[in-house]
Amino acid sequence: MSLFHPMACAGLIALWFLSVPAAAQEAQMPPPQVGVVTVQPQPVPRILTLPGRAVAQSQAAIRPRVGGLVTEVLYQPGTALEAGAPMFRIDPTIYQANLTSAEAQVASARAALTEAETSFGRTEQLLGSGTTQAQVDASRATLEQARSALQAAEAALSLAQAELEWTTIASPIDGMASVPAVSVGDLVTANQADALATVTQLDPIEVDMFEPSARLLSLRDDISEGRLRLNDRIQATLTLETGETYAATGELVAPGYTVSTSTGAVDTRFRFENPRRLILPGMFLRGQVNLGTTEAFLVTQNAATRDKTGQLSAWVVRDGKATQVDLADDGSYQNHWIVTNGLQPGDSLIVDNFAALTEGAEVTTVPVTLDENGVVREQPAPEGEPAAAPADAAATAPAE
Repeated sequence: MSLFHPMACAGLIALWFLSVPAAAQEAQMPPPQVGVVTVQPQPVPRILTLPGRAVAQSQAAIRPRVGGLVTEVLYQPGTALEAGAPMFRIDPTIYQANLTSAEAQVASARAALTEAETSFGRTEQLLGSGTTQAQVDASRATLEQARSALQAAEAALSLAQAELEWTTIASPIDGMASVPAVSVGDLVTANQADALATVTQLDPIEVDMFEPSARLLSLRDDISEGRLRLNDRIQATLTLETGETYAATGELVAPGYTVSTSTGAVDTRFRFENPRRLILPGMFLRGQVNLGTTEAFLVTQNAATRDKTGQLSAWVVRDGKATQVDLADDGSYQNHWIVTNGLQPGDSLIVDNFAALTEGAEVTTVPVTLDENGVVREQPAPEGEPAAAPADAAATAPAE
């Protein structure tokens, strides 16, 4: 019988594998290959993303200043009005009569004043020759009363003219007019509580953005310590409720100086051009406020993860070994985390093949590049040199 029986050979091979030390088997495994990018600190725009709500720059509730019957509605609802455009007309009959009466009172007061001036002049000239000082004083008093009566009549005339003008109710501002709350024949009263209509100015539009007070304190610390350089002008952009980026850029109108007791946020107002009236008062928006620049590292979001406590971490290669480092971030910018602490200039940041990494494990690095979306791309080789071997295709997928 042959000594090399198949079963005997299989047993010998199994015993040989079991006898090989584990370290020797591991030594035969090549280090995992990972794609890396070199990170350096750079000026990064400091952009805050804040919730916002649109408010009208001006909004006027139209109320009558005189009472009477509405005889005309002079505008079309939903149309753009200019300041001074007529909107309603109230029956002017009574106010026209009051104006005529006031004009007559002025004419009578002027005639009385003329008579008093003539009488006083004649009495003053005859003083000492048939006229006493008492008569001169009485004539002077009559003259002063006539002058006062004329002033009162002229004031009544001005009021009567104003009330007649107020029978035509005009828009005090430029804006869009609402549907009228009254119709022809309705009786209105002066300074009533209910508005006849509302005119809202939509261009420009203003947006209140709400920033937590704690973040505001942090920003002030960054400014005072030189970590943040403010722009000369604070500007903002908007994202509409549909996800569309609004075309216009807004300017800071007024910073907030009070903290809401209910939300703990500070209200800051920006103004945006709104010629197409896309933004309406009360609309919820998302604003991006460009404050300035800060020196930081940009770490693609695919290369970093957060644990259950919110701690951000990433893998770097130091001394040829994979090392996991905790990062301090200050928001995001274009698919990157803005990292302010945890990295060193020139660190090789691992951007793929995370499943093969363990702390302190030796790795083989392959320089790669990232596109504008943070996706790993093979770095082109210099002329005359072969291209670097890319990491395994399955390993380039972002970590879950």
